[in-house]
Amino acid sequence: MERDVPAGEVGEILVRCGAPGERSVMRGYYRMPEANAEAFTDGWLRTGDVGRLDADGFLYFVDRAKDMIVSGGLNIYSREVEIFLDSHPAVLESAIIGHPDEKWGEVCKACVVTRSGWEKPTPEELVDYCIREGLPRYKAPKIVAFVESLPKNENKKVVKKEIKRMSLSGDPRYEGVRVRKEKP
Repeated sequence: MERDVPAGEVGEILVRCGAPGERSVMRGYYRMPEANAEAFTDGWLRTGDVGRLDADGFLYFVDRAKDMIVSGGLNIYSREVEIFLDSHPAVLESAIIGHPDEKWGEVCKACVVTRSGWEKPTPEELVDYCIREGLPRYKAPKIVAFVESLPKNENKKVVKKEIKRMSLSGDPRYEGVRVRKEKP
């Protein structure tokens, strides 16, 4: 059952426009009844995005639902961690994926492309930077992999599904260093 979430809380973004089948976001997937059943709820399109409304009704995109990481029962939005990492002066871009972990279920794994001409930071320096800048410790990456580039689609968007596939298959380009950050 769908329900509205209060202002400030995070929830899945559903949209619709006009009468379904007439003026709508989309009528449905062509010849894909299973996909339509999954994508539509009472005329609402499930976008796969997660967001929150503020007190004035403005919608803020938080992340893609499929990119959310559940670590120790806590939700971690990959985009939030990427924003912290990308603010480091030596980081050109980053991608956060969930990595299987025996203790926590999943932990954040950061795949980082550094800027040319900058000294490459250590994995520990990047994690310390994120925490110092205000990222909660439990959201900080536990594994950091430095990569030459991130796979992208024709629209220049990072393809996290491909990163996860390469990471889990043992591709040496996506091997990372585990960073242990215990509470002081």
